[in-house]
Amino acid sequence: MKVVSSFPAQLRTWLSQRRWWLPGSAIGMAVVVISCSTVNRSIFAPPQIPGATYAGSKSCAECHEKISQKFLTADHARLVTPGKNSQEVGCESCHGPGSLHVKSGGEANTILSARKSAETCFSCHLDKRGQFSLQNSHPVLAGKISCSDCHNPHEGAGFAGNKPLLTRDETCTKCHTAQRGPFTFEHEAMRDGCTTCHNPHGTPNAKMLATRDAHVCLQCHVQSSNRSIIVGGMPHSSLMRNGTCWTAGCHEAVHGSQSHSNLRY
Repeated sequence: MKVVSSFPAQLRTWLSQRRWWLPGSAIGMAVVVISCSTVNRSIFAPPQIPGATYAGSKSCAECHEKISQKFLTADHARLVTPGKNSQEVGCESCHGPGSLHVKSGGEANTILSARKSAETCFSCHLDKRGQFSLQNSHPVLAGKISCSDCHNPHEGAGFAGNKPLLTRDETCTKCHTAQRGPFTFEHEAMRDGCTTCHNPHGTPNAKMLATRDAHVCLQCHVQSSNRSIIVGGMPHSSLMRNGTCWTAGCHEAVHGSQSHSNLRY
């Protein structure tokens, strides 16, 4: 599959070598279908709001001063697009042109927000839209939670609370309180983070497991699998026929236990 557009061949080649934000006024046409077999860049158009024009990030900072100051620390602040067509887009790359928002004195319905619609994030994070469409996922597409419940795009690494790497679990356990602990007998995997076992955006597997069934445990715990699955010095092949590690009556308390070192209730 090739790049589909009515651009001259030379211009298609030039665009394919760059990552550009193209305002609708810059090129009056629908832009591109891209195949990874032909180019290694994507072309995105920033969001549009009918009747609005770009006001510039300085206009946003007049009211959102604290957010603007903290944004300098954000991963999103590293996104830089050269060229005159994208100058002063800044905040409006995600929230859309802000002239009506400024003129109205800050009315919420004149600007785009990730809390109101995940499409604000999906315009760049295309893979996440697909993951949320899988069988087991957080109900973002249903509107029950939003991306900003777990992520803070305006500050730090983008996780709620901007916790360091080893405490990102707190983004999950603020809702999943039963898994928080502390436990008398902890599961060491919890030190590595919830995403060691789960994909929070969605998977085909039950409980949003990153790997199917007992395989999620075996990726860390298996010691031999030539003729028999050995875990903890014990043959487990026959035991695993009874179900997964946590449903066969062996390790029900997979996040941690208060009563048993083998992670049992």
